[in-house]
Amino acid sequence: MTSTTSFRSDTAAQRAARPGIGAGLLLVLALLQAVTPFATDLYLPAFPAMTADLSTSATGVQLTLTAFLVGIAAGQLVFGPLSDRYGRRTPLVVGAVIFVLSSAAAVVAPTVGVLIAARVVQGLSGAAGMVLGRAVISDLAVGPAAARAMSLMMIVGGVAPVVAPLIGGVIADPLGWRGVLAVVAVIALASLVAVVFGVRESLPRERRDAMRADKAREGSALAPLATWGYLGYTLAFAFGFGVMMAYISASPFIYQTMMGLGTLEYSLLFGVNALALMVVSAASAKLVDRVPAERLMGLGLGISAVGAALFLLIAATGAPVWLLAVAVFVAVAPLGLVLGNGSALALAAVPRAAGSASAVLGAAQFGLAAVISPLVSVAGEDTAMPCAIVMVASAAAALAAYGVARRAGRA
Repeated sequence: MTSTTSFRSDTAAQRAARPGIGAGLLLVLALLQAVTPFATDLYLPAFPAMTADLSTSATGVQLTLTAFLVGIAAGQLVFGPLSDRYGRRTPLVVGAVIFVLSSAAAVVAPTVGVLIAARVVQGLSGAAGMVLGRAVISDLAVGPAAARAMSLMMIVGGVAPVVAPLIGGVIADPLGWRGVLAVVAVIALASLVAVVFGVRESLPRERRDAMRADKAREGSALAPLATWGYLGYTLAFAFGFGVMMAYISASPFIYQTMMGLGTLEYSLLFGVNALALMVVSAASAKLVDRVPAERLMGLGLGISAVGAALFLLIAATGAPVWLLAVAVFVAVAPLGLVLGNGSALALAAVPRAAGSASAVLGAAQFGLAAVISPLVSVAGEDTAMPCAIVMVASAAAALAAYGVARRAGRA
């Protein structure tokens, strides 16, 4: 495996070769990042109504969510490499069109089987916006500018999963579950319009030709990704996200079952942690011009690991249960220094394969999330120990992967 370079090694020529990212384009890319979380979470409050209306079981309805997540993971591995070969805009438009059509199919699905199939296609096509948004940023910006753009997109990514269930809870009764899915279809249509009119090709033909030449020499589309720097930052990003995913998956029974909070209090506390994540992400976007992105990422991972260890200590010693909320805050908020910077650092390590690199990054993120989610409740709803163990293990793995990437950068 080869090494990688840090942002400090970006030359003036490299920076001049990137035209930069305008506010309008960044807004469109942020919208693309938000579409998938909305399609994931907006309809969750309508699950009971779907069970009755479609004459299926809770497991059948749950499969519509699982199918969507599987589609997201697989779709990123499809659209990322395609964009390295054919450019970013064409696959992005194709993905957006299919996403609109599959969203419409989900609205009129007569059976749960048809709905599951539509959700798989939704995930596959919706993944295009996520994976190619990161790739476009990598095409147009390097160094601190890329890290800043990634962090700003993470703010939107942090808002959407929190806001979507709240909106879904408000509109589920008056609109019904089909009406909720129709809202997703409208959002999909808005994203298509935004892509058509707001995104130009960011990967010139000569750079595509250079990528193909590199891959022909390597003998594999994924071979250029075999660098310690890329793999280290990718795994650090994915396991850092794993800390947050463990908290999200366990939060209902930690806050409601163990702490006895009501639905409103749970939503407010969940929102506080999301707000903290967004504030730290915004601070990271400001700081990255003065502090190296790799240093900010290391600081975030270190503080998050302290929070995870504190969570484990509280869960193991039987300390007052409300302290778990404090430990969660310490573990989750500093991830605002990790996710945006980690994405930018990973893609900067392999600039000639940004599409494939973004695809593997996203697939690792969602693949690990799918593994972590069921683990946090293996011992039931009355203990936080499984969640604590998963959080600590994820934080430790993220720090280890980050250390590998940093050593590769110094080399």
